[in-house]
Amino acid sequence: MSDLQTLFTQAQADVKTLSERPDNQTLLQLYALFKQATEGDAAGERPGMMDFINRAKFDAWEKLKGKDGAAAMQEYVDVVNKLLAD
Repeated sequence: MSDLQTLFTQAQADVKTLSERPDNQTLLQLYALFKQATEGDAAGERPGMMDFINRAKFDAWEKLKGKDGAAAMQEYVDVVNKLLAD
């Protein structure tokens, strides 16, 4: 396992230990970075207009289209580290 993969896995565990829940925009960012890092570009149909939460998640993920998986992992780690430092 690469160092980045190890940091990414640790960041996933660390985010669950935060004393305060991040704001929705940060949660969407983390979700999108995680999906991009683990699955690549957004795929499938965009959720319907009334499915607000899943539609927002899909849109956030789709904005990262073309981002390299390793870059998404690093960004995820950086966001979690910033949250831990706050």
